Amino acid sequence: MSIPRHFANRLARSFTKLMGGEASAGVLLIVVALLAMIVANTSWAYGYHDLFHHQLAWTPIAKLDTLHLWINDALMAVFFFVVGLEIKREVLDGELSSAARRRLPVLAAAAGMAMPALVYLLAAGTAQPMQRGWAIPAATDIAFAVGVLGLLGSRVPASLRLFLLTVAIVDDLGAVAIIAVFYTAQIKLLWGIGALLMLANLILANRSGVRRPWIYLILGAALWYCVLNSGIHATIAGVLFAFTIPLKPLHRGDSMLLRLEHALVPWNSYVIVPLFGFANAGVALGGIGFRALLDPIPLGITLGLFLGKQLGIFAAIFAADRIGFAPRPAGASWMQLWGMAVLCGIGFTMSLFIGALAFPHHPLLVEEAKLGVLLGSLLSSLLGYAILRLAGAPRPA
Repeated sequence: MSIPRHFANRLARSFTKLMGGEASAGVLLIVVALLAMIVANTSWAYGYHDLFHHQLAWTPIAKLDTLHLWINDALMAVFFFVVGLEIKREVLDGELSSAARRRLPVLAAAAGMAMPALVYLLAAGTAQPMQRGWAIPAATDIAFAVGVLGLLGSRVPASLRLFLLTVAIVDDLGAVAIIAVFYTAQIKLLWGIGALLMLANLILANRSGVRRPWIYLILGAALWYCVLNSGIHATIAGVLFAFTIPLKPLHRGDSMLLRLEHALVPWNSYVIVPLFGFANAGVALGGIGFRALLDPIPLGITLGLFLGKQLGIFAAIFAADRIGFAPRPAGASWMQLWGMAVLCGIGFTMSLFIGALAFPHHPLLVEEAKLGVLLGSLLSSLLGYAILRLAGAPRPA
């Protein structure tokens, strides 16, 4: 029996919508996470682990002797570089460029990081090494969350999408600061001085009006190499490098920052982040089992992402609106704001990254942390989507 034409047309339109625009990056992450979980729990598990963790026969940088390290320390530096470009653009010429605009997203992001950390500590306890995972549920995955919003189309007001993006960008800045302060090993002084010199040269190039990209790229690569060897996590170099890229328009009307951001965002969304997700999301359940979900670390992360995020962000928005500190986004109902707050509990990329930093000497705890991140992100995406779906069309501003 042939498929009715109208059904086939609807199916084609749904697929086009699913894989087009903002939704595609989020959908790709979902597929990658599922694929990593499947591979890690089949006969391919050994090959999967060997691919990413087996020592390379040759590497140009001694510290990066596995594919996993190249992804987490080198490719993810590019990811953080793009994050830094977005932060700088928003602070200087975007939604964070004035005090009035900054109030609500900064407050919401701060509450959305503090509450998950508190929930985690209440569930997991303050004993070592569990305590080191407090920051894992504090991060929001922009691509994943915006991808879910993209699936909802016109049901979500533009102001809500913009607010989620702004909160997530502030959230990323907070996550970068946490990594730099709380997950940095002992600093090697000479390499640290070298990094400072490279950073100073980049700032000098910006101040002197240098607009040749290759100069910045050479100095940025040198900055990354110095930071890699200094004991500070190498990805911090990506953010510092981004902050030195000029935003001032060139003679053609655009800027170096915008050109780099536009060039790298697709690579970030469709290559670097999916590759990182595939390399880090695979959890071998045979080694820990579903019962591990009730262990302190996965339970704390799951509750932190699923409950802590929405409680912190929604309470901050509600309180700010009621006391007159900052009005809620125009045209968004309270139910839609709740759905958006729930979606902020999707912590995939940054949470997996922090999880690996939190327990460097405890591989089993890293696996348990992955389980908590995946479950908390899954619950947040499903509930957030359901709430926004039921909330109806946006009301006029």
